[in-house]
Amino acid sequence: MADPIPITRSISIDPGEIEETFVRAAGPGGQNVNKVSSAVQLRFDLANSPSIPEGMKRRVAALAGKRLTKNGVIVITANSHRDQPMNRADALERLVGLLVAGAHVPKPRVATRPTLASKRRRLEGKSIRSATKQLRNTRPDAE
Repeated sequence: MADPIPITRSISIDPGEIEETFVRAAGPGGQNVNKVSSAVQLRFDLANSPSIPEGMKRRVAALAGKRLTKNGVIVITANSHRDQPMNRADALERLVGLLVAGAHVPKPRVATRPTLASKRRRLEGKSIRSATKQLRNTRPDAE
């Protein structure tokens, strides 16, 4: 049995949850590209994964965007390398990166009032811009 893939200190996923299929890749490789299936398509069922907490699933789903299917499966395709093992490692690294980003709970924003100094700076800037525009609008005296 393969070792679990660590995401955070407390969260790890079982390699059995990841499904890999190999397809022919487009791009560099010459005649090799036509006969070797070096691209990898990695699928991870986010919706039904027992390893991922619900809150993290929502954040990862939002981050995944178009890589997430309607069934809640993340599909990552890697075909940037000519070598199949390198494409596998690239796809797995991208999946782990996505899950790590989703594991981070964003700090809630606390609404604060602007300071008096920042209000004054804003109003001074507005009056300077207003004066500049007023000068552009005036016509020179006809002599």
